[in-house]
Amino acid sequence: MRNVLVAIGCAGLLLAPPGPAGMRSAEAGPAPEGAVACGAPAELLRAQQPLGGMASGIAAGRLRILAVGSASVHGPGGSGEAAAWPNRLEALLRERLPGVRVEVQVRGGRGLTTTDQWALIAEVLKRGPRPDLVIWQAGATEVARGLPVEALTEGLLPGLDRLHTLGVDTVVMDLQFSRFLRAHADVTAYREALAIAAAGGDAPLFPRYELMQAWAEAERVDLERTPRDRRTAAVDMLNDCIARALAEFLLSGVQEARR
Repeated sequence: MRNVLVAIGCAGLLLAPPGPAGMRSAEAGPAPEGAVACGAPAELLRAQQPLGGMASGIAAGRLRILAVGSASVHGPGGSGEAAAWPNRLEALLRERLPGVRVEVQVRGGRGLTTTDQWALIAEVLKRGPRPDLVIWQAGATEVARGLPVEALTEGLLPGLDRLHTLGVDTVVMDLQFSRFLRAHADVTAYREALAIAAAGGDAPLFPRYELMQAWAEAERVDLERTPRDRRTAAVDMLNDCIARALAEFLLSGVQEARR
């Protein structure tokens, strides 16, 4: 397992195989034609639970989102932080929600466990203003380090419960798809733990793993089979695709909350 950790850099990076170097209610506008989630399967773009906190924020004319995770929230391997999925998500939601002040804060860093990430979320809650939605990219460090699955759930469940009590929506983001990681770690056990924790916390699970696998199989974007000289562009494309899928996923939860 130590070799896995070294090879993927604590799983904070977008995974690739080791190699050489005015206050009013707003309605969401349509996605740009041909740009809906990079051709992702439609069934993966529907939130499993309503996102009432997010809907309330939109109705108030301002939407505060907190994205928390390991290094991938900062877009390593891409052209810069502006191309990372949280920043792309902010830009896309601003396009889709005219008249709403959308703000996406980012907290995270390489090697952070879910317990570390919850400390970051708790600090934001303490300082305010409170976010309407937390997107929690969890589990990458636990998988890479071979930590017990219980370490993942013990860090995640109390945070999900507290956020639910406060009326803050949470979306748990699934692991990244990686053939290399799948061959060296029991990814299924961690993914199942994420799904169970999310369900227990009334938090939709964003299916990043399945989305990335679908894009790879469709040869739309596949980091593990992208030549080194094209990898930066591929990372940017993957971040953009994740942001587009996430925007659709979130807005489906808002629509469900309004029914």
